[in-house]
Amino acid sequence: MADIYFLNNQYLKLEDAKVSINDRGFQFGDSVYEVIRSYRGKLFHLDMHLKRFESSADKLEIPIPYSQRKLRDKVGEAYLKSEYAEAKIYLQLTRGTSERGHVYPSGLIPTFLITVLELRPFPTELKEKGVEIISIPDIRWGRCDIKSTNLLANVLAQQKARREGVYEAVMIRNGKVTEGSISNFFLVKQARVLTPPLNHDILPGVTRDLVLKIARDLKITVQEEMISEKEIYDADEVFLSGTTVEIVPVVRIDGRQIGNGLPGLMTKRLIKEFQIYTKIA
Repeated sequence: MADIYFLNNQYLKLEDAKVSINDRGFQFGDSVYEVIRSYRGKLFHLDMHLKRFESSADKLEIPIPYSQRKLRDKVGEAYLKSEYAEAKIYLQLTRGTSERGHVYPSGLIPTFLITVLELRPFPTELKEKGVEIISIPDIRWGRCDIKSTNLLANVLAQQKARREGVYEAVMIRNGKVTEGSISNFFLVKQARVLTPPLNHDILPGVTRDLVLKIARDLKITVQEEMISEKEIYDADEVFLSGTTVEIVPVVRIDGRQIGNGLPGLMTKRLIKEFQIYTKIA
């Protein structure tokens, strides 16, 4: 088993996988990325992730150097080479290399990278006990629906959370919740699951969509609507979702207890059903 690095159509050792200092991904963050995971030797919802990757690239007008089928094959090939049963696969696509300047010339050759790393499961005890989070102002750019590498605001948010000894930072824009720095946000109120609607302020999470599907299949009332900052403290339950962490219960926000201070029944039910789903999908 080994980490895999596939750069510009070549498998390389980490120390040999290099890009130019004039690459626009390095100079301007002019690039997009995607994160995929596997379960027990099988890539999980690869097509959904590749669709989001293609959407992000299309919105920034960065051409992907492979057809849809070829891209799928390349990701699968790189994953199999790693021999990891549980892995996280990163795709990254930059506009390419050119003389530094905001305006990019036509005809650039994109830089394309696949990285396959071993996935260490999210700690079971945190799902059993729940996590604490904080709220912070959302200072990100106006197109958070694009999974770009412009992640400085997310980096600062995560750093602040870690300094305060909590798991995550949920972002607030104009008095409304958008999402976490590395996750989508949900709350439960009066047996309803609520989450912010898809728009330019949040990333269309693959796990988010699966959580909503599972909830609807269980006949749970689901509402995609704006959530005010006040509502998060009054919630019966709060949880987060993400590709590598699945569903994570939240028991305190900004030092204030959520519900009874323990992972809620609805959250635990969704966690259980999600785990079943990953075994049969």
